[in-house]
Amino acid sequence: MDGTANLVDREAMALRDDISSSVVTQRESAVELNWSPSVPRELTRTQNGLPVQWVDSAPAAPASSFSRSVSLIVKRLVDIAGAGAGLLFLAPLLIIVALLIKNTDKGPVFFRQSRVGLDGRVFQIMKFRSMYADRCDVSGISQTVADDKRVTPIGALIRKTSIDELPQLINVLRGDMSLVGPRPHVAGMLAGGMAYEDLVPHYGFRHHVRPGLTGWAQCQGLRGPTVDRSKALQRVGHDFAYVQNFSLWLDAKILVKTVASELLSSTAH
Repeated sequence: MDGTANLVDREAMALRDDISSSVVTQRESAVELNWSPSVPRELTRTQNGLPVQWVDSAPAAPASSFSRSVSLIVKRLVDIAGAGAGLLFLAPLLIIVALLIKNTDKGPVFFRQSRVGLDGRVFQIMKFRSMYADRCDVSGISQTVADDKRVTPIGALIRKTSIDELPQLINVLRGDMSLVGPRPHVAGMLAGGMAYEDLVPHYGFRHHVRPGLTGWAQCQGLRGPTVDRSKALQRVGHDFAYVQNFSLWLDAKILVKTVASELLSSTAH
C-alpha cells in the first residue's frame, strides 16, 4: 500500500509540474506576443497582412539599418520626382479646378490648415478649397460628414474623387509630406468622441515618418469621418504597421492600390 501511495504521489507531482510548465510557457508566449490589456486589440493584431510589434506595451521602434536608411533616401528622391512630374502633368486639371472654385465662390482657391508631421513638427497643408469661404473650419476639429451643407457643389465632386488633395504635391516637394505615409492629422483631432492622443496609446509613434498623400490605412478603405472608435483605432493601427514595415515595395503597392480604388471611392466626404 505504501508503495502504491508513493507511486500515486509521484504521478500527482509530475502532473502538477507539467501543468506549471504549461502555464509558464503560456506566460512566456504572451510576453513574446507583447500583448497588454492596456493596449486596444485593434492596435495589436495584424493590419491587413502587416504585423505590429509591441515591446513593454509600446510599439517597437523600426530597426535602424543600412538598407532602411538607403530606402528612405530613395523614397525622398521618388517623392521629389513624383511630385514634380505630377504637378506638370496635372497642371491643366489643376487650373480648371481652380477656375471652377473661383466661379462657384469668390474666396481663395486653396485651403491651408495646420497639421502635425514628421517628429511632431507642425506644417501648413494645402488643399483645394471645397467649402464655402465663410464656413471653412481652419481648426479641423469639426469633421465633414455626408451631405455637409458647408461643401460647395464643385467641392463635393473634388472631395469624392480626391482631387482636392492634389495641391499637397506642393507639400511633398517642400518636404512636409511624402507620397506615401500616415495621413496627417490636426492637433487635437477627434476620433470616437475624444482626442486621438487620448484614444490611442503612443499615438505619436505614427510621426516616425513623413505623413503621406495616401497610406496603408487609406488604400484599405479606412478613410472618412472617425466617429466610430474601433475604426479610428484600426486606422492608427495600420499607420503603426506601416512605420514598422516600411519598404519601397510596400510604397509601390500602396500607390497602385490607391490609383486602382481610392481615387474612385465614394467614402470621402
